[in-house]
Order: sequence, then structure tokens, then C-alpha cells
Amino acid sequence: MIALSLRIYSACWWLALPLVLLRLWWRGRKEAGYRQHISERLSLATVDFSSPLIWVHAVSVGETRAAEPLIHALLKKYPQHHVLLTHMTPTGRATGAALFQNEPRVSQSYIPYDSLSLTQRFIAKINPSICLLMETEVWPSLIDSCSRAGIPIALINARLSARSLKRAQWFGGLLGDALRKITVVIAQTQADAERLHTLGAQTIIVAGSLKFDITPPQAMLAMGRQWCQQIGDRLVLLCASTREGEEALLLDAYMAATLDPRVLMIMVPRHPQRFDEVERMLEARGLRWQRRSQLTTENVPASTQILLGDTMGEMFAYYAACDVAFIGGSLLPLGGQNLIEALSCGKPVLVGPHTFNFKQVTADAITVGAAIRVPDAQHVFSSVSQMDATSKDYQAMSDVAVQFCVQHQGATARTLKLLSPQLK
Repeated sequence: MIALSLRIYSACWWLALPLVLLRLWWRGRKEAGYRQHISERLSLATVDFSSPLIWVHAVSVGETRAAEPLIHALLKKYPQHHVLLTHMTPTGRATGAALFQNEPRVSQSYIPYDSLSLTQRFIAKINPSICLLMETEVWPSLIDSCSRAGIPIALINARLSARSLKRAQWFGGLLGDALRKITVVIAQTQADAERLHTLGAQTIIVAGSLKFDITPPQAMLAMGRQWCQQIGDRLVLLCASTREGEEALLLDAYMAATLDPRVLMIMVPRHPQRFDEVERMLEARGLRWQRRSQLTTENVPASTQILLGDTMGEMFAYYAACDVAFIGGSLLPLGGQNLIEALSCGKPVLVGPHTFNFKQVTADAITVGAAIRVPDAQHVFSSVSQMDATSKDYQAMSDVAVQFCVQHQGATARTLKLLSPQLK
């Protein structure tokens, strides 16, 4: 019997659906992808898989990138299987398309909204051998529908911050019931495992983070090296995955700082719909800037102060081109973003005070000397002004960053082994 709370939750989705679709259309003004494939979100699209199917759900960009090494490992180990990669955001879908463009056994779709009727219809169509949910994707209707259909469910690369736990406990009954139906939870850290157990998860195993197993694409590294040649002999600070409110803080601190004029700042907003907004900030402050999308084969003028990263799927190239990387989402209480990619490229990392979404890995990186925590935007630039990319101290920090990533690899192999009993 379906619990009353789940029935009410499912009904709320139907009641909210007109507003949800209106919001999709509204967001599509700035990001056209939200107006595409709407039938998939309503489980109306035609789906036909003749081979056994592994379903991986990765909500957006970070989860999709994290899933990459595992998906490649699954395809290699199970050559008769097809992989369906589902998303919630257009940027996640675009990332998946770029990562698996040469893999014919990977298909993509948006995940249906979490109403029982929609999830049941979707699961009946695709009939997966297993459902793999990435990181924090605990959807009650989806999980209940898989459970009733006898489909094993695994929460992969699972994480749950202390702040998210407090919010989740407001829906403790509903989420706890969903977590108890999950076959296995494979957590990133022991702290994540304990918080997930508090919320209701039963079988939990710690395997580390899949993100340590991501290999920087050689094409992106080559692109970054090309940019370095165009930039010339300048110290490059990358402000990566900045969030709303942070760009203004960073730009104002940049203007107030006493910096060597050779410093070039590359600013890459996390959400593409904000590229134009950040451009207006640069214009309003009278800064000399250019867009990455307008960068040709010519050298970046020495007068350029800011390079606006207005492209998707090139983050590894940005990391390869920089000398120091500040990881956004951490100046304001937003929880921070993934710093592993920057470290894997051997770049010293700066983070702000708010990194609760990646608490353990950030703390570990700071402890070994691969990252530095700064209290505010002003200290981002005071830290950069003290760095010399040719010094022994800088090189030592760069070497530690790479070693830190290498030492934490192996989560993909451990996860694959834990999934084997469910895929026999």
C-alpha cells in the first residue's frame, strides 16, 4: 500500500504542474534548453531500448561529470548493456552530450517530474536493470516506483551536508521511507554515511568520491595551453563557477586591490544565463574585458584586465590556462563547488569561508597544503599578489595538488564492485 504522505506528495506535483511548466517557459527566455524536450519531463516521449539498460540519473553539470568515469567503466564491463543518462537541467544535458558524443550506447533524456503516475509510466517504458542516482537525488515517487517494479536502486557518490540534513529532516518521514527502499547507498565519506543513516538509509558503504577518477581531457588541456600562449607572460587568476552576488564582490575587490598590471582575471559564471549580466557589471565598472567566445587565434591584448568565460564544457581548459584558481560558491553561504578538477590540473586553489557542500575534501586539501581558505574577496587578491608562479613554493603547492588527487583515486573501481551483485 502506498503511504498517504507519498500520495499527497505526488498529488502536489500535479497541482503545481501548471506553475512548473510556466517556470520552464520563463527560464527558457535566457536558456533555450528549458523549452526543449518538455514531453520527456511529462513521460510522454517514445522510448525504445532493445538491449538491457542501466539507468543513471545525474541532475546537472557536476553530477554528470562525476558520473563519467563510472559510466565508461560500466560500458566496458557490461558490453551488452545500454546506458540511459537522465538530467534535470539543460546544462547537465549539454555536458553529457559533450562527454559521450562518441559513445553510441549512451542515450539521454530529461527525468520526469516526481509524480507517481509519471515515474511509473517512465519506468515501465525503459524497464532498466538498475537505477543509479547520483549524489543527492532522493526522489520519493521515483524510488517507490522502482522498488515496486523490483528494480535495484543505488545512490552513488552520495553526499549530504549537515545543513542539507537539517532541511531534509523537515520531510523526514517521506525521505526516510525513500532512503529505506534504496538497495545500497555508496557514500563519499564517513560523515556523509552517518548523516544519511540518520535520515533513514540502511545499507551504506563508504567508497570515496568518483570525481577523483575524472581524467582531464587532453583536448581541453591542449586548448588551455594554446590560451596560455595567447595570454603571454601574465599571472592568470581563474574565478571558476562564480554564483550570483559573488561577481560583484570579486570585481569591486579587484578594482580596490593593488595588483601587478600583468595579472589577468578569468571569470566564469556557473550558470550560462548570467553571462550577459556579468558583462553589464564589467561595463558599469569601466573595466577592460573581452569574452572568451570572441577569442580568436590572436594574442590577448596586454590592456585586457578580465576575460569573461562565456562558454560551456571548457572548464578543464580554463584550469589549464590559469596559475591560481578561486572556486566560486564559497564567498557567500552557498556551499562551494567542486575543487577536485582544479587540483587534478596541478593548480593551487583558493576557497572562501563557505564550503559545506564539499566540507571534507576541502578540509583535506587545505590540510595537505593544496588549497588555501580566504575569508573574503579582498583576500583572494592579496593572496594572488603574493604568488609567483615560478617560485619553489608555488611549484610545491602544485605538486601537492596532483599528489592529493592521485592518493584519493579508486572510487570508480570500488563502486563498480559494489554494483556487480545487482547487475548479475
